[in-house]
Amino acid sequence: MGRIGQPELVTPIASVFTGDETLFMPVHLALAERLGPVVYVSELLPFDTTNYYAPEMGEGLKRRIFAFRNLLDPAELPALKRWTNELEEQYAVQGRRRVNIDSGYVSLAKLVLATTKDNIHRIYLGQGIYAEVTLRYRAGHFEPWPWTYPDYASPPYLKIAEEIRELHRKLLRAVPGVKDKR
Repeated sequence: MGRIGQPELVTPIASVFTGDETLFMPVHLALAERLGPVVYVSELLPFDTTNYYAPEMGEGLKRRIFAFRNLLDPAELPALKRWTNELEEQYAVQGRRRVNIDSGYVSLAKLVLATTKDNIHRIYLGQGIYAEVTLRYRAGHFEPWPWTYPDYASPPYLKIAEEIRELHRKLLRAVPGVKDKR
């Protein structure tokens, strides 16, 4: 029988996309208020691998990925996703979202995204929220799965995930009693 222990603390991330670039800063500030100072901001990325959100949010969407300093217990992911959904609603106009916030986390082994949508490869966490292991860390690099969204499987996103993982490793080292596993 295995010993029950505490999970590795994780670095929270938020992937934010919008057609209105002026929304990045207020969303960034709201996220930082909840998750702590931002330790990583990606360059502005085109959101162009799907048109799924175009009817609601329009064309020409752009994305930024943020990572935050305050490590959290991965069990907090459902509450975080519900909160980011509420934040999306605050910026909605006439029932249409103007910003989409995909919350998740990076650990030493994986990048996980939270979602409200079930699928064969997603695990129910509670509170109406599922988790998807979107990327796995193997042989010194992040790798996609067959179900990984095309943008997250692309070289720029894999590089972002690896940069955030390195920041995560440094943040873990600062936690008393945490050993560097990788």
